[in-house]
This record gives sequence, structure tokens and C-alpha cells, in this order.
Amino acid sequence: MPEEKVMIFDTTLRDGEQSAGIGLTTPEKMEIAKQLDRLGVDIIEAGFAASSPGDFDAVQRIASEVRRPIIASLARCYIPDVEQAWRAIEGAARPRVHVFISSSDVQIMHQLRRNPEQVLEMAVASVERAKSYCDDVEFSPMDATRTDIEYLYTMLEAVIEAGANTVNIADTVGYTVPAEFYERIRLIRENVPNIGRAVTSVHCHNDLGMSVANSLAAITAGARQVEGCINGLGERAGNAALEEIIMAIETRPDLFGVSTNIDTRQIYRTSRLVSDITGFPVQPNKAIVGANAFRHASGIHQDGVLKERSTFEIMDPRSVGWPSNELVLGKLSGRAGLRSRLDELGYSLDQAELAEAFEAFKDLADKKREVSDADLVALMSSRRRRVDVPAVYTLDHVQVTAGNHDIPTATVRLIGPDGDSMTDAGTGTGPVDAVYKAINRIVQVPNTLTEFRIDAVTQGIDAIGDVTIRIESEGVAYIGRGSDTDIIVASARAYMNALNRLISAGNGHTGTTDPSP
Repeated sequence: MPEEKVMIFDTTLRDGEQSAGIGLTTPEKMEIAKQLDRLGVDIIEAGFAASSPGDFDAVQRIASEVRRPIIASLARCYIPDVEQAWRAIEGAARPRVHVFISSSDVQIMHQLRRNPEQVLEMAVASVERAKSYCDDVEFSPMDATRTDIEYLYTMLEAVIEAGANTVNIADTVGYTVPAEFYERIRLIRENVPNIGRAVTSVHCHNDLGMSVANSLAAITAGARQVEGCINGLGERAGNAALEEIIMAIETRPDLFGVSTNIDTRQIYRTSRLVSDITGFPVQPNKAIVGANAFRHASGIHQDGVLKERSTFEIMDPRSVGWPSNELVLGKLSGRAGLRSRLDELGYSLDQAELAEAFEAFKDLADKKREVSDADLVALMSSRRRRVDVPAVYTLDHVQVTAGNHDIPTATVRLIGPDGDSMTDAGTGTGPVDAVYKAINRIVQVPNTLTEFRIDAVTQGIDAIGDVTIRIESEGVAYIGRGSDTDIIVASARAYMNALNRLISAGNGHTGTTDPSP
């Protein structure tokens, strides 16, 4: 008998964007959505269409351009929200309206300030309205793990009768533990008379660090859809990390007896893209995609891996798309070699894009004797930043003088909106501070630097430095990223990236802030 499938529901673009400090533009959402499509997720929750015009536009565009997966929009059990969600996704090849409402006593009493009977009526009415527009309707009782179990049975039975195809048991505040959650899913499947007419889904938050474990426990109890985010993004401590759930299913078929439709070789690239766009780093010891996930420091472990990888590795790093550590290209490599390697890494470029990437590659190869896969990933990330963020100002030249007995001084030349060249200088507490002050003298956009981080993309003295910064203006955060073998140049590029985002903010951050499962 063939294995049952677990549907993978990705909410990176909705719940993931609700991580404090993230604000995605529509082009950034589109790029992530297209990569999620390559990854093979079954459902993309593209956003919360009623939350803002920006979110509506992003959901609508994703619905019209990403055709294979189901495209969902979240909506409160509030008829105008449902109508707005449908308008955003009606152009999708496979649309889904996802409605939710609080179901626990504490949230009904203190947040909704209604009685349970009124909440049940709102849930049924919203599902019925959604069903009148769309064949595929999902319903989530928010805070389901703290909801009275008998009331939960009644609510689920009623919404399934009203037309819900999927019922999503949301551990909204990360309250439950695996054994308890398994039991709750089992009881639901045994005590809701019409549960067989709907897919049982779960959506687990990570407040106690158990979202992945709870999701896997639910699968063993019969759940056949799992919701989560790439890299575990999401409200507060985040959602279940989809890459961990997927690889647990992939690695332990003997235990779970299910499979997914995921192309696991796309996991690393998806993780890297989401981290790059959001500015949220992946911790080194993060399972599956962390920098140390397949590194061995112990002599005993190294000895075992050299003799037979399976002694201390339960997964092949290539199975999740980890780039090879082998140095593959140099300054004498041609376009064909670069295209071949980029194709293997999952980047498909047209002739014009390849020409641009090749020029950047040659510049990098002049600085480094050999260029690794990780260098190429960083190079493509840098190219994406230039394409995605309108270059109102462009960094043309930076020169710094610094030392332990000198006042750090920087001279910067920028190309402005009209193509004019503008040069100025500044001093600071260090070379980066001096560069930023020189840039500020030219651009003159008030902001506050709130985060500055440098990461080495590869090992060695000639490693590419990847700089992430976060600036704030009028209470809104803007992320900037920049890469170069010179960390001063990388820092300048990151600041210009953030400033251009700030200046172009009228083109829209989606700004999802509404409560959700």
C-alpha cells in the first residue's frame, strides 16, 4: 500500500512575516513564494489580505503568478475579511480561504468579549460565506490546545458541516507538549462525527521549544497537514521549523510511515533565501540548515565519519542541498562553467542575468584565488539585493584611513537619483562609523542604527564578509545586507541597501499585524 502524504502548509509569508522586525516588500514575497514552489510545498499562505493594501497586493500577485501550489489567504471570522481574502486569491489556479477565530475561554472572554454561542455562530457563518466563493476552505480554532475539548468537538463538527475541508488545530501560544497534543488529536479524530470529511491539520508555536515535536506527535495521531515556517520564523518564539519536520519524516519512514511532496534538495537554498531577505540569521547549531549541522569537531566523530559517514551522520548533507565545500571555480573559469555550477546550485539565469553575474564573479575571482559554492551563493544573494531594492543612491567609491593612533576618516562617493556624482567625507569612532557618517552627509535621511552584524561566508583570510544591519526611522525598521571581501565595503553596501529601502518605503511593506493562529 502506498504511503500516505502529509501536506506541507507554509506560512512564512504570513505568520513568518509577523516576526518582530520583519517587513517584506511585494517583490521579496514573490521571490520567496517562487522558491517555496520549487521546494514543493503543497500550500502557500501568501498573507492576510485584509490587514493592509500592501498585503492584499502581495497575495493577489502571488495568486496570479504561482500556479502549482494551493494559495491561501488568512481571514478573521468577520465577513468583510472573508470577502477581501477571496478577492485577493480568486485569480489563483488553486485558491483557499483560511478563516480563524478564538476558541479558548480566556481568549473568548478577554479578546473577543463574546459568549461561546456567538463565537460558534461567527465561525459557521464565515465558513459558509467562504464556501460560497471557494471550494477549498480551512478553519482554525485559535488557541485550540487551551480550549474546552467538548466545545472544540462541537465547533469542529459545525464548521465541517458548513463546508470546511481542512480543520487546523492551532497551538497558538505554544502551550502543549507532545504526549498531550497526540492525545488531543486522537480524541478529536474519535469524537468529531464528520471528521473524516476534512483533513486534520496542526499549527504549532514554539514558546516552550516543542513545536516540531508537537507537530510530529500529531502526525502519528493522524494529522495529515502540518503548518510552519522556514527557519522557524513567526510570532514570539516562532512556528514549527518546516525543514525539521520534513527531514524527520524523510529520515524516519519506519516510525512515521508517511511521505511529503518536498524536493529536499531545495531546503538549504530556501533557508538561505529567507534568512537573506528577512535579515534573521540562522543559528550555527540549527538543525538541518545551521552552519554546524554537518560539521564534526570531536576526534572520535571525525574518525568515524572518515571511515563511514553513517557512523555519525543520519542525513546526507547533499540531500538537503548543502553546497559543496569543494573549491570549483577560479579566475580562468568561463561563462559555461559558471552557468553549469549555478544551475547545479538551483539558479536559473537568462543571458543578460548570466552576463551580469559573470562580471561580478570575475571581480570576486580577482580577489580570491578560488571561488567556492558558498561564495557563489553569497554572490547571487548580493545580486538579488541590487535587483530587488530600487537603487535611489548607488555606492561608487569608498576610501578609509584608520589606525590605533589615527582618527578614522572616510571619503565616500555616491551616484544620486539623477545620475549626479556626490562626494563627502566624515570621521567617526571607527572606520564603519566614519563611512556611515559620510554617507549621511550626502543622503540626509534621519535614521538610527539598531543592529550591526558581520558573518564570514566562507573560511580563510580571503573570506567574503556578509554584513547585516537594521536601521529605524519613525518607528519602522529597515534591513540592509551587503557582501564583499572587504568588510568596510560590505558595511557600506549594507547601509546603502537599508537606506534605499527606507527611501523607497512608499512602494510598500506589507505590514501584517493582525492576530492569527
